[in-house]
Amino acid sequence: MLHFTLDKILSLEKRYRASFINSVLGFKSLCLVGTKNTLGESNLAVFNSFFHLGAHPPLIGFIIRPDTVERNTLSNILETKKFTINHVTEAFYKKAHQTSARYPSDTSEFDEVGLKEELKEGFIAPFVKDSSIKIALQFREKIDIEINGTIMIIGEIQDIYLPEEILKKDGYVDLAEAGSLTNNGLDSYHKVEKLDRLSYAKTDKPLTSIEL
Repeated sequence: MLHFTLDKILSLEKRYRASFINSVLGFKSLCLVGTKNTLGESNLAVFNSFFHLGAHPPLIGFIIRPDTVERNTLSNILETKKFTINHVTEAFYKKAHQTSARYPSDTSEFDEVGLKEELKEGFIAPFVKDSSIKIALQFREKIDIEINGTIMIIGEIQDIYLPEEILKKDGYVDLAEAGSLTNNGLDSYHKVEKLDRLSYAKTDKPLTSIEL
């Protein structure tokens, strides 16, 4: 078995180290973040750093890299206080990946990669029309992470749009049925296959599979 000490990790070539550390933790949520600035210019960017922060209120966080270069997603969120999260499916994962290219701030990634923009009444930030699950969020908090200069953005869910058939009777959203993809590292995309759903863990009862 290979053994990487901290010193060895820090001595790795920069791009190799980024790929290594990004992929070693495991599979991550994969979504497109849609924003619009106060001039009405749309932006779309792929992220895989989302995490659940709580259900009451319903909060989602994600991490943005240091703003040492122009970060349109960050500036748009701070300007308008609105953004969307859109699940990526097999039908357009290559287009989603292409949004990570550094387009000029006045250029819409929707147009450049060939994804259709969808607007919902009363919400300024654009959704991805072909996305299976779409979430509208209100910006709530920006946290600067001093250790490496990254930024945590926290949003409160305002609206969720999803197919009726993937929502189960206990509130569970079946992402495998929705066709949502996941990814590992910076460039490896994967389909989701459900293995099992297990009952709530208790000390006095054996685990059982949940059938819905």
